[in-house]
Amino acid sequence: MTTLITRDELQTAITEGRATVLDALAGAYWEKQHLPGAIPLHADDVERVHGEVLPDRDALIVTYCSNAACPNSQNVATKLEKLGYTNVRKYRDGIEDWAAAGLPLESGVLGSGS
Repeated sequence: MTTLITRDELQTAITEGRATVLDALAGAYWEKQHLPGAIPLHADDVERVHGEVLPDRDALIVTYCSNAACPNSQNVATKLEKLGYTNVRKYRDGIEDWAAAGLPLESGVLGSGS
């Protein structure tokens, strides 16, 4: 099972630029709202794009989805670990917890610069 990361740890990693954050919901969910700097990556796309999107297999990568009941973040994390990524963590409580804490969210479509 993937190691968990707390909201505070994730917030610090994002602020310090130490984490690549993956929104495992992707698509319209990502466009509506996502954590700052999060990259949309659904489990169905991991094998196809991982090398391009995540070239450093030792970098801190954090997956999340909507909440603790959502399996998407674990699905993405498991696939990355099987592909040899060594520092994958999961923000189990997801975007619902982040938003409830009043932390900043972003929205927009890919390529829009927002």
